[in-house]
Amino acid sequence: MAGQSEGCCRCCFSFIFSLGLTALFMWLSLRTTNPKCTIRSFYLPALNRTLNDTKNNTLFVTLRLKNTNNDKGVFYDAVNLTFRLQPNATAKPVATSAVPRFYQGHQKTATKNVVVGPQEGLNWTAVSSGVQPNGSVNFRVDLATAVRFKIMFWKTKRHRLNVGADVQVNDSGGKVNKKDIKLSAAPDHHLIGFFSGQVGILSNFLVLILLNFL
Repeated sequence: MAGQSEGCCRCCFSFIFSLGLTALFMWLSLRTTNPKCTIRSFYLPALNRTLNDTKNNTLFVTLRLKNTNNDKGVFYDAVNLTFRLQPNATAKPVATSAVPRFYQGHQKTATKNVVVGPQEGLNWTAVSSGVQPNGSVNFRVDLATAVRFKIMFWKTKRHRLNVGADVQVNDSGGKVNKKDIKLSAAPDHHLIGFFSGQVGILSNFLVLILLNFL
């Protein structure tokens, strides 16, 4: 009897262990990571004092979007960009632009060049008013879009992506930070609580199964 009991416990343990690995594998397979968004370049020729050309009132921005998922593609809706002057980041935008929707493969990086001039709605009067005595200007750049993830042969529902960053421009018309500027968002406490709850439910479920077999 003792041998049968020990064999039963081993079978139960193997079953629970396999169940746990299966649940972990499914969670890892379905888990998605939002694209990483950065500003590679940010340039306004009219603010470059060395050029002495105030007529080129155009904003040139290079945006990079990276899909870090190993086995999931990303469908982007239109990527909307909003440019405001700091420190009043809630004020009326001085410019807006949009990148058309597109698809991105596994672990791919997309580079999107954005050009916004007065004809596209750039409010150069407002930009000029934000120039400080040293020739610098502080911008707030916000990005808003929605993405769907392609997992094998099906697509997930749309996930909203809202990120932003502050960009300081010097008297050469370019961003002060030479490195790519990461666009980020504040932590979503609702999502953190949701995933914590899911992990807790899975753990309790496995514990109950173990207790029933012991």
